[in-house]
Amino acid sequence: MKRTTCFISSVIATAILFTTNSTQGQLLKRLKQTVQNHVENRADERTGQATDKALDKTEAAAKGDKTTNAGTDSNSPSSSSGSEAAPTGKNNPPTIQTYQNYDFVPGDTVLFADDFSEDQDGEFPSHWELEKGQGAVNKVLGIPAMTLTEGNYARIAPLMKTKSYLTDPFTIECDYMVNNGGAYGINIFLKGPGDKEGQINYNEHGSVSSGYFQKDFSAYYPDKSAKDEDFYNKWHHIAMIYKNHQIKCYVDQYRVLVMPNVDFVPISIEIGGIGDQEKPIVFTNLRVASGGNMNMIGQKFTESKIVTHGINFDIDKATIKPESMGTLNMITNILKNNPDVKFEIDGHTDNSGAAQHNLELSQQRADAVKTQLVSMGIDASRLTTKGFGDTKPISDNSTMEGKANNRRVEFVKI
Repeated sequence: MKRTTCFISSVIATAILFTTNSTQGQLLKRLKQTVQNHVENRADERTGQATDKALDKTEAAAKGDKTTNAGTDSNSPSSSSGSEAAPTGKNNPPTIQTYQNYDFVPGDTVLFADDFSEDQDGEFPSHWELEKGQGAVNKVLGIPAMTLTEGNYARIAPLMKTKSYLTDPFTIECDYMVNNGGAYGINIFLKGPGDKEGQINYNEHGSVSSGYFQKDFSAYYPDKSAKDEDFYNKWHHIAMIYKNHQIKCYVDQYRVLVMPNVDFVPISIEIGGIGDQEKPIVFTNLRVASGGNMNMIGQKFTESKIVTHGINFDIDKATIKPESMGTLNMITNILKNNPDVKFEIDGHTDNSGAAQHNLELSQQRADAVKTQLVSMGIDASRLTTKGFGDTKPISDNSTMEGKANNRRVEFVKI
C-alpha cells in the first residue's frame, strides 16, 4: 500500500508541475483515471483521504490557484502524435542562421530512438528499463517527455537486445529542458566493459562537464552574453559523438566540450541525473546511432550515394530543423570540393500516414533540401529531387528506431 501511495503522489506531483492551460481538462481526466486504477478495491480509508487531498491540489493548480516552476507557457503548442516531435523554446527559437557553423553529423544507422509518443502520460515508458529512482512520461510544452522525478542519481537505460550495442564511432542526441526552480541538467552515463563508467553532464545553464574518466574536463556555454535565466524553461538540443577515444559535446549550435582521449570504449548508455518531483530531469527525442561525423573536407568523393539521418523536419512539414545544418554543411563541402559531382536528392518517409500523403511530403522535403543547398552557394543545376514516400524502407517500420532509419534523405550521385 505504501508503494501504491508513493506512485500516486509522484504522478500527481508531476502532473501539477507540467499542467498547461490548453490541456488542463484532459490531463485531470487522465490523472483521475490513473488514481482510480491504482486505488480501486485496494485503498484503505487513509489512502483514499490522502488521494482526495492531492487531487484537490491538482485541480487548484490547474485552475491557476497555484504558481509552479514547470517551465510551461500559456501559449504552448498543442500536443502532436507521431515520431517526429519538434520541441522549440518559448522565446527566440533556434534558426537555420544560428546553426550556420554547426558541424555535428549524426550516425548513419539508428540503434535506438524514442520520442515517448507511444507512451501514456503518468506511466513509465515501455522502451526503457528503470535502474534507479522514479520517473514517468508527461507532456512538457505540449511535447511528450520523460521526467525523472526521484533519485540521486535517477537512472534509466534503453531496452536493447544485447548489453553491448555501441560501435566506434557512435552518436547520441536528445532535447532537454531545465526549469528555473533549481533543477539540474541531464547526465549521459557511458558504460564500458566490466565496471568502467564515465559520465557527460549537460548542466543546468548549458555548460558541459565530465566525470569518472581517467581525466575529467569542463567548459562553459559559449554564449557568455546570455544570463543563466535565459537558458531555463526552453528546449535545448544536445549531442555528442564518440570516435577513436575522442568525445565531442554540443549544446544547441555550439560545440562546447572536446575530450581528446578517454580511457575506455563505451558499450552502452544510461540516462539520468539528480531529480525530484518539483525539479525533475526532463528530456525527449533521444536517438543513438552508429557511425557519424563523416569527414569529406578536401577529399575526392567516390561513393555512389550518401544516406543521411541528420536532416530532420518539423512534424508533417517540409520545414528543415536547425540542427540539420551539420549534415547540410557536410554535403555543401562535398559539392564545393568536387565541382563535377551532381546529386539527386531523394526524400524518404516511414509508413505513418497515408501513402499518397507520404509521397507528396517526401517530394516537398527533397525540394526544401535543394532550396537550402542553393542558398548555401550550390548551383541549382547540380541538384535534382525525387520523393519516394514510404515505398523504399531500409528498416522495419514496426519499431521506433526502424521508422527513424526509414526517415532519411539520400544523395545519389548522377
